[in-house]
Amino acid sequence: MDIRSRFGLRPVINASGTMTSLGASSVSAPVIDAVAQVLPQFVEIDDLQRRASAAIAEACGSEAGYITASCSAAITLCIAATMTGDDPGLIERLPDTASLERHEVAIQTGHLVNYGAPVDQAIRLSGARVVPVGAATEAHGYQLNTAITERTAAALYVVSHHTVQFGMIPLEEFIAVAHAKGVPVIVDAASEYDLKRFIAAGADLALYSAHKFLGGLTAGIVAGKKALIRAAYFQNGGIGRGMKVGKEGIVGAIAALEQWQRRDHVAVRARERGYLTLWRETLNRCDGVWAEIDADPTGNPLDRLKLHIDPKQARITAWDLADALARPPEGEVPVIVRDHEAELHFFFLDPCNLHPGEEQIVLARLTAELERARQSPEPVVTPFYQRDARRIAARRNWPD
Repeated sequence: MDIRSRFGLRPVINASGTMTSLGASSVSAPVIDAVAQVLPQFVEIDDLQRRASAAIAEACGSEAGYITASCSAAITLCIAATMTGDDPGLIERLPDTASLERHEVAIQTGHLVNYGAPVDQAIRLSGARVVPVGAATEAHGYQLNTAITERTAAALYVVSHHTVQFGMIPLEEFIAVAHAKGVPVIVDAASEYDLKRFIAAGADLALYSAHKFLGGLTAGIVAGKKALIRAAYFQNGGIGRGMKVGKEGIVGAIAALEQWQRRDHVAVRARERGYLTLWRETLNRCDGVWAEIDADPTGNPLDRLKLHIDPKQARITAWDLADALARPPEGEVPVIVRDHEAELHFFFLDPCNLHPGEEQIVLARLTAELERARQSPEPVVTPFYQRDARRIAARRNWPD
């Protein structure tokens, strides 16, 4: 029996990507095997983390590394590390930073996004004060230079499709300005594909999700300078206690890093490109639909299908179509699409987590819903604000 059926869960198809709300990614067999082998065993966690440090250093080109509960936890713990160093007394004092000279974190206003929780909250959990740099759609090096003072502990740079994709300070300039004033740079690269890019660019710490592109168990990977890694790891004796990771998460991350270096990335991209081409060529024959292959906005070497919906011709809005795919008639498979920009009349299809054959099911579900809208007596057009309110109400009704 499918484990989902056992627990009464819907067998959804993930065409959204590596989303935490959908379980992030499909874990590969070698990772599952490694985790299964360690689960019945006892290990000394410090020694296991030493092994993880070596694996991270090799994969990321860093001096050292360690595993924590998530990339969000990594933000909090790395900020804490820049304030306390490896002083156990200061570590135990957090989140009280009243006696600390350096307790501020500079971050571009356009990077203060919500990835399921606010980025600034991950900073504030350490006790640090957030110092926004620039405006929402425009920031400059001189503004960062002014924002950094003798109170600045760190500068945080967020790489994400959620952030403003124009008018921001480029990473290289951001690092140069911060380093000129003696401030370490932390890069939140939770969903990034290139594990060496940010350390090579000069970042002091780079943070990744083990459970997204890497296909590991839920965990956060911290790579960077040895002194800062030590200070971040020692936060496990303070505010990091509630963010601890188990042996399975550490072993899963190590195995995922090893698999990543052996993966045939060219073959993976070729398979995904085949799915995208199939979708584009078929859907562009549907009324009111314009499909185009769209590159990842943060430079990851992958593409998605951007599906524009004209509600007048298609007789359905992009958000109503996304909802129809997610909540189909009885007996049809739910398909979850990447719809965080649906109010702009488009959504994305991400092929990276599809199992073989699911690309055909996604296409069949899309064409079926478009045909239902075409045959509907009335256009399926609801105000976007109603959809947003409905989703919030559904979340707030949990666990019912």
